[in-house]
Amino acid sequence: MANDNKQGKLYLVGLGPGEAEYLTGAAMSALRESDVVVGFRAYIEQAGDLLAGKELVSMELGQEIERATKAVELAYAGRVVSVVSSGDAGIYGMSGPVFQVLNGLDWDGHNPQVETVPGISAMQAAAALLGAPLMQDFCAISLSDLLTPWTAIEQRLKAAAQGDFVVALYNPRSRNRQWQLMEARRILLEHRSGKTPVGIVKDAFRPGQQVTITDLDGLEAIAEDINMVTTVVIGNSTTYLLQGHMATPRGYRDK
Repeated sequence: MANDNKQGKLYLVGLGPGEAEYLTGAAMSALRESDVVVGFRAYIEQAGDLLAGKELVSMELGQEIERATKAVELAYAGRVVSVVSSGDAGIYGMSGPVFQVLNGLDWDGHNPQVETVPGISAMQAAAALLGAPLMQDFCAISLSDLLTPWTAIEQRLKAAAQGDFVVALYNPRSRNRQWQLMEARRILLEHRSGKTPVGIVKDAFRPGQQVTITDLDGLEAIAEDINMVTTVVIGNSTTYLLQGHMATPRGYRDK
């Protein structure tokens, strides 16, 4: 399948929030070097002028394996390809599907070359807007049960609650998934106070950005405004509010 005349290359690029000023220099260089850019339609549109002059392969949500397969095929044919993800490609992004496809093709680790270019994750962007909520041990949990059974998600939520982790919830709520966020809230309330601060960030560093700070008790009242472009950051037992910001001390001694 490989093209012996030219070695292809695959860049797994995190676009961050999407605005050029939050794109790393390495990501910009990878996009410039690439012949082809493959990605979810909304992310391709989000990148806009950054992709001028490139061959674009745009697909819809749910076609992650198809996107990865096309990108790998192009790289095996000797092309330089960027597979773009919102945020960081290695955090709920396209790195996983690409490696899955490569694994199925018995990739030799050399041709095509594969390089991951990190980006600002949704969790990092949300934390920056909220203040300093991720100063102790924290975890990210996706509430989407499209690829992960709810029983596994529930187990992770319980472990995070018991371990007093700050929790960043990805994919908290969608048109077809209405109940998972409130179930996560119920699990967390078994182990922490209803006054625990909760930060809700929608469209971080994008047009329409919204930042809301509430607590576990107040989360239910505003749940309907939460969607797939929202990251929910739930504090631990030491997280506090300061002048409209949400912060967690660096250690428990600072409580």
